[in-house]
Amino acid sequence: MYTTLLHQYQLVLSARTALFDYCETVKTEDLLRPLATFNNESMITQLMHVANCYLFWLSKSIMQQQRPYFKNEEHQNLTAVRNAYGQVDLVMNDFLHHFTDSLGQQILITRPDGSQLTRSPFEIFTHAITHEFHHKGQVMNMSRQLGYIPVDTDVVRE
Repeated sequence: MYTTLLHQYQLVLSARTALFDYCETVKTEDLLRPLATFNNESMITQLMHVANCYLFWLSKSIMQQQRPYFKNEEHQNLTAVRNAYGQVDLVMNDFLHHFTDSLGQQILITRPDGSQLTRSPFEIFTHAITHEFHHKGQVMNMSRQLGYIPVDTDVVRE
């Protein structure tokens, strides 16, 4: 199962690279532009939200590590965003190595609001990557609203 999840994450990385390469064609001021249609969030704040969710679900909740969250004010350009995702990749690597033989193990998770739920590392892995794809779609939509023509950033693309 470990090899399968590692391969799946490599597909996520390929799609993420396509997204970041596309974002390189977007002006920095547009990457930072809050959009009312997205609760006054920007493309960069959406990307940083996803990076922080990886930290919350994989690192803090499942592996019980105390890593600081990424701060939006420190990520005001695509280079800083890419660097943050480099850290996310290290967290994912640690996560997959840690749970190589116990991806189905049920773990009690406490959310920031104090509520609790029980999930397996496999479920959390799936949640984290699908969450990224959800927000990737939002980023593409945001760019369209700003007048750009999005490219294909799916796992299967030309």
